[in-house]
Amino acid sequence: MTGVREETRLEEDRSLAEDLSLGTPWVLIVWDDPVNLMTYVTWVFRSYFGFPRPKAERLMLQVHNDGRAQVAVGTREEMERHVEAMHGYGLLATLQKVDE
Repeated sequence: MTGVREETRLEEDRSLAEDLSLGTPWVLIVWDDPVNLMTYVTWVFRSYFGFPRPKAERLMLQVHNDGRAQVAVGTREEMERHVEAMHGYGLLATLQKVDE
């Protein structure tokens, strides 16, 4: 019986450690702009993120029609790198903490 209890506690400790290391998720938001062509935005999403064409086109249309799209979710550091990359491609992008 003790072995089962210890194993359960180890799993709980691992789960807690994972939650603490990940922290609150953040999202990458790409904003519409009057400069970049829709085909270019699709190309950026496909080449940088590796999205398949249908997903890249859906996100591009969301940017175009809604003015913005949430393109990626992850840690703050990951989203900061993505924001910097999007700026390098000439796209307007920001990051935002996910509402809990």
